[in-house]
Amino acid sequence: MRPSSYIFTTLTRISDLEAHPFEVKKLHKDRWASGDYVVSRITGIGSSTSKLELPNGRMRGVIGGELVVGALGVRHATLEATGTWKEVQEDGEMHMLSGGGLMGKLTSKSMFIPEMIPIRYEGHVMRGNEKCTMGQFVTPCKERDYMIPTVLFIGTSMSAGKTTSARIVTSLLTRAGYKVLGAKITGTGRFRDILAVKDVGAVEVYDFVDAGLPTTVCDPELYREKLKHMLSCMAASRADVAVVEIGASPLEPYNGDLAYEGIKEQVKCCILSASDPYAVYGLMAAFEVKPDLVTGISANTLGGQEMVETLCGVPAMNLLEQSSIPRLKSLLRQKLGVKV
Repeated sequence: MRPSSYIFTTLTRISDLEAHPFEVKKLHKDRWASGDYVVSRITGIGSSTSKLELPNGRMRGVIGGELVVGALGVRHATLEATGTWKEVQEDGEMHMLSGGGLMGKLTSKSMFIPEMIPIRYEGHVMRGNEKCTMGQFVTPCKERDYMIPTVLFIGTSMSAGKTTSARIVTSLLTRAGYKVLGAKITGTGRFRDILAVKDVGAVEVYDFVDAGLPTTVCDPELYREKLKHMLSCMAASRADVAVVEIGASPLEPYNGDLAYEGIKEQVKCCILSASDPYAVYGLMAAFEVKPDLVTGISANTLGGQEMVETLCGVPAMNLLEQSSIPRLKSLLRQKLGVKV
């Protein structure tokens, strides 16, 4: 079939699969691996709101029977769903574990999210006798030391408000005339998070998909290798400031602890988005990290802000309130030594 016959999801954005022909061939399970590009057929739409993210970041609705190109991987999201390609049985039945094209067998799901899109494995993307993988399309990068002053965004869980906070900080820095690099170095592959900072002025954006990972739930040694590549590529940007997000939570199995160790020497300001004040306390105790600011869901009200400040001794702000911006600017000036 022609490439135009398929829905290409955002995990294929580093590849040339849309532009050049390939074959589809079923492989025995013992030849499967995370990051393999595979074709699956949609066997149901999941819910009326089901959509897939395309390589350009746009969301697209789906129809039963359509063929989708995505990548095998593992998801372990505390608030939404867990799943893995390793649990796929001989019938090839699995699910879209994320809108970005991550494929695997659903193992658990929150009752608060819509049904996942069911799919059936049709085969691996092949050229000749070789399967196509995300790793084959990674752009080589000369090894460099990462020395960019960094504003780090971490969270107590997914959907705690990290991307919103990163977008606001990026906007302030770019409007002040600084070249900002946006990056997401752990999580599950989606384009929307780093596009959000690009939309407000980041001159370059980068994430682990560019390094060939569908998610960062992977062997720690593999992640260390990929992190070195990511940091080298980020260092080549010659940005003035980097706005870096560690997706999910450092306590989840996304290698967030390794990500933090890899960049902590350059972190000048750490902003934590938290789901509740007690989660702030738990993360600080677990990682012995004291953030410079707490934002997100836990700081949406004065009550939440007061509890964070009383319990943890850390300032908390709702960055969506205009009255918080002068305090945020003051913090950035103090930590980064820049004029905002």
